[in-house]
Amino acid sequence: MTERITVAEAIGRTIASRGGAHIFGVVGSGNFHVTNAMIDAGMPFTATRHEMGAATMADAFSRTTPGRLAVLSVHQGCGLTNALTGIAEAAKCHTPLLVVTGDTAAGDVTSNFYIDQDAAVASVGATPARIRTPASAVVDTAAAIRTAVVGRETVVLSLPVDLQEEYVDFDEAAIPLFPAPAPSGPSPEELAHLVGLLTAAERPVIVGGRGAWGAKDELRRLAAASGALLVTSAAGRGLFVEDEWALDVMGGFATEGAAELISGADVLVAFGAALNTWTTRSGELLQTATTVQVDDRADAIGLHRTVDLGIVGDAASVAAAVADAVHKRAPGKAGYRTPDVAERVRRFRYWKDQPFTPRPTAERVDPQELTNALDAILPIERVVVPDGGNVNCYPGAHLRVPDERGYCIPLSFQAIGMGLAAGIGAGVAQPDRLPVVGTGDGAFLMSLVELDTAVRLGLGMVVIVYNDDAYGAEVNLFEPYTDKLDLVRFPETDIAAIARGYGCEGITVRSVADLDAVRDWVDGPRDRPLVIDAKIAKFPSWLMARRHRRSTAPGEPVRISH
Repeated sequence: MTERITVAEAIGRTIASRGGAHIFGVVGSGNFHVTNAMIDAGMPFTATRHEMGAATMADAFSRTTPGRLAVLSVHQGCGLTNALTGIAEAAKCHTPLLVVTGDTAAGDVTSNFYIDQDAAVASVGATPARIRTPASAVVDTAAAIRTAVVGRETVVLSLPVDLQEEYVDFDEAAIPLFPAPAPSGPSPEELAHLVGLLTAAERPVIVGGRGAWGAKDELRRLAAASGALLVTSAAGRGLFVEDEWALDVMGGFATEGAAELISGADVLVAFGAALNTWTTRSGELLQTATTVQVDDRADAIGLHRTVDLGIVGDAASVAAAVADAVHKRAPGKAGYRTPDVAERVRRFRYWKDQPFTPRPTAERVDPQELTNALDAILPIERVVVPDGGNVNCYPGAHLRVPDERGYCIPLSFQAIGMGLAAGIGAGVAQPDRLPVVGTGDGAFLMSLVELDTAVRLGLGMVVIVYNDDAYGAEVNLFEPYTDKLDLVRFPETDIAAIARGYGCEGITVRSVADLDAVRDWVDGPRDRPLVIDAKIAKFPSWLMARRHRRSTAPGEPVRISH
C-alpha cells in the first residue's frame, strides 16, 4: 500500500525493513526525524553520550553477531567528525555497518555544520553514499545497505536536511532487492596445488581469521585430514576452542611455546586471515613455511605479506573440497599430530598455564597475576574486549574465551579508548554473555562518559582498568633513553570513586587478596557495571618488552615498532 510520507520516514522504514537490527547514536537536529522513523519501525535504539562511543558500539555489535546490521546515527558535520575514529576502525576491519548522518543542504557552504562529508568519510577508508533526490531516497538507501552487507563495508549515508523534509510516495513492498552476486570459486588447478601441499606437508598449520567464522567445522575436518595444528588470528580467537589440536592464538598474543610450534610449520594455510604484521610477528612466524592464503576478497591476497599461493574463494567451500581430496590421497595422515606435539599443544595453549614470577609491590598488584586470577573468577560465558596500550596483552591473551563470538578486539586503527564502548556494544548484541573489558587508565579516562550509557542499560559488565597513572606504552618505550616523561605521567586518580559517581560498582585492587569484592559482584544480580581500579606495578608488559627490545644504544633515537 502506498503512503505519502516524508523522505526521512521513508529512509528510516527502508532501513528497518532491510535488516537494520539496532541503532546507536547521538541525536541532533539533522538526524532527529530519521532516527525516530527507524525506532517507530521497530528498531531498538541506544542513546550514547558521545558519537565516538556510538560508532564503536555499533562496530562491536555487528562484529560479534554476524548477519545483524548495526546502524550508527549522528548529526551532520561535527557529529560525523566526532565519530570518525570509530568509523575508521570499522572500515579497516571491514565491518558491515551503516552510518546515517544528516548533511547540510546542497550549496549551503556558509552553514557552521558544512564540511565535505564524502571527502571526510573517504579519507578514513569508509564508503560515502548519499540521498540524491527525494524520488531516489528509497533506492539510494537500499543500495547503501547492500554495499554494507554484501561488500562488508562501512557505508556513510548522508541525508541533506532539506531533502529529508520533502514528501514521497512510499510502498514497502516496492523497496528494491539487490541480490548478492554469485560467488566465484577457485580453479581446479589452485585446489589441486593446495591438496598437493597439504598431502606432502609434515608439519602443516591451519589459521582461521574472522573471515573463517562460518567455516569452523570444515576447517577442523581439513586439519584432521591433513594432520595440521589449528590456530587463529587475534580477530578469529575462540574459533577452535573445542579442538584438542588447537593453539589459542597466533601472533603477538601467542605464548612463546605456541609461537615456536607455529614457526616450525612447513606449510601454513590461512583462511580469512590477513597475515598482517601482528599475526605474523613481522614475518618471524613464516620464515620457513610455504604460505597459502584463502580469502573471498581478491584484494586481500598478499596485501600484508607475499604468499606462495593465493586462492580466492569461500573458506568453508575450499576447506571442504580440499579435506575430501587430502583424505582420499593420504588416509590416516598424522602430519604434525604426534604424541610429543599433543603434549606441547596442551602445555603452551593458554597464557594462564605459563610459569612466571609475580612482581607485585607493597601497594601495587602484578597485572599478569591479577588477570589470571580474574580469569578463574569470572564466568567463562563472556565476551572479552581488550583496549590498546601497554597492558592490552593481559586481557587480550590471558582471559580465555568461550568461542569466536566471545572476543572483540577494536584495534585495527590502533586507537586507544575504544574498549569500554566496544564492550557495551558487544554486551547489547549478546545479552546472555558477560562483557569483560580490559583497558589502561589513559584509555579509560578518554572514554569513561559511556559508563553513563552502561548504567542506563543496566548492563552487567566488568571493566578492568590497569592503572599505572600514565600512558604506559610511551613510558616503557622511551624510558630507557630519556627522563623527559612528565608529559605522559599523571597524578594518581581514584577511578573507583569516579565509577561510583556514575552509578557503577567501583572497587580498588592493590593485590589479589582484594578480589573478594569481584566474587561478591559475580554472585549478585549483575545489574550494573563493575569497574576494577587495579593499581598495577609499573613495568613493561611482556608484549611491550618483546616488541621494543632494548637494542638501541644510549643516546640513539628510539626505534619505534609499527
